[in-house]
Amino acid sequence: MYNIVLNLHSYWAFIVLAVLGFTAVNAIIKSSGKKEYGPKDFRLALFTLIVSHIQLLIGILLYVVSPRLAMFGELGMGGVMKDAINRLYLVEHPVINIIAIALITVGYSKHKSKLTSKSKFKLISIFYTIAFILLLSRIPWNTWLG
Repeated sequence: MYNIVLNLHSYWAFIVLAVLGFTAVNAIIKSSGKKEYGPKDFRLALFTLIVSHIQLLIGILLYVVSPRLAMFGELGMGGVMKDAINRLYLVEHPVINIIAIALITVGYSKHKSKLTSKSKFKLISIFYTIAFILLLSRIPWNTWLG
């Protein structure tokens, strides 16, 4: 079960990064180009929210079924924090990525209450770009692409 969830989490991450990156760039371009916010922009922001939350659920499931979780019992929190690999997988990756998903959620929620296109695009571009950078910062690149 662990390998199935791990593969799903890894491949779904490509979708999340592509959609999130596209949505952030779209918002930045349209904000600076003074374009009107339309139904396609709303659907794109919503789709980004949905795929990122699906990734979060897959990630939580992966965390629960991961054999790495036993490291807390074996090493304790201090031992996990001293080991860079365990710290990345058990602490940094989950915490930072949960913060990134929270930023996507906040950005999406806040943009809905704005009345002008510029303010909608501004909120999406800020929150989604920060989330995108956070997600990229905590990906275990050596194992993900290897």
